[in-house]
Amino acid sequence: MRKAATIGAVILILLFFGTTGYAYYVYHSVHNTFQKINKPLKNKADKADIAKDIQTVKPISFLLLGVDERPGDSGRSDTMLVVTVNPKQKSAKILSIPRDTLTAIPGHGKQNKINAAYAYGGPDLSVHTVEHLFHIPIDYYIKINMDGLKDLINAVGGVTVQNDFAFNFNGYTFPKGKVQLNGDKALAYVKMRKQDPNGDLGRENRQQKVIEAVMKKEMNLSGLKSLPDVLQALQNNVKTNLTLNDMETIFQNDKSAMNQIQTLHLRGEGKTIDGVWYYDIPDEELNNVSDQLKNHLGIAKRDNQSEDQMSTISP
Repeated sequence: MRKAATIGAVILILLFFGTTGYAYYVYHSVHNTFQKINKPLKNKADKADIAKDIQTVKPISFLLLGVDERPGDSGRSDTMLVVTVNPKQKSAKILSIPRDTLTAIPGHGKQNKINAAYAYGGPDLSVHTVEHLFHIPIDYYIKINMDGLKDLINAVGGVTVQNDFAFNFNGYTFPKGKVQLNGDKALAYVKMRKQDPNGDLGRENRQQKVIEAVMKKEMNLSGLKSLPDVLQALQNNVKTNLTLNDMETIFQNDKSAMNQIQTLHLRGEGKTIDGVWYYDIPDEELNNVSDQLKNHLGIAKRDNQSEDQMSTISP
């Protein structure tokens, strides 16, 4: 989620430590990149309030969408992560939403798999669907093509993760223990499902590990030497409603939150409807996870005003 958000801080560091000419070059490059990747959400009338929340160091939320897009096909969001950041608590929570989760998609009749929201209405409908599923506001989204994840990992020189069990997949061997991943190997690592004893939940855990590793590496600025590659990868593969100013402020306020990350999962069971397999999550589990996210965002468990505001967002 925070892959893009950290780049804004590069400007501050180079202006302080770097040469004037190079600092200007970096600022110009970063500014141009984020002008190209910025795509506001429709009907988000509370943008000014969100920006104010960032400035006053209030909790904020993100939706990360990993999309497998092909020419002529908008694709589906096979990776969906809700990230909440509480700068005062110096903590972050990451929730994986299984792509086959059975839920209502606003404006599209009967229930469907949650990843269909992206196919029907892109990031706008994905955000709207997640907001209504958990009754929380989503302030920002970051949409990345899955090939873009590969490019970003290569741009920062690869990542290291702790692998829980040995397996082989797509021509790669993943031993138990610490595993070094380049872009292609990372994609194979996060896509494997059938060999995992925990199925989709196991795959979600591996996705979180890879994303967390990228986040931490960039927060430590170890990818700074590859900044041109990072910017190119972002420009080619990422869309977000974050602005450059948002990113700079978030970096300053929320960097310490990356030191305390809690991962959340949705527990459910498989269910077949009309021959189609879905992941069905009990209401009790949904309410429990929703309350955890609300508490982290400083929202009362039954904040009717917030839910009324969310319901005004068009699908």
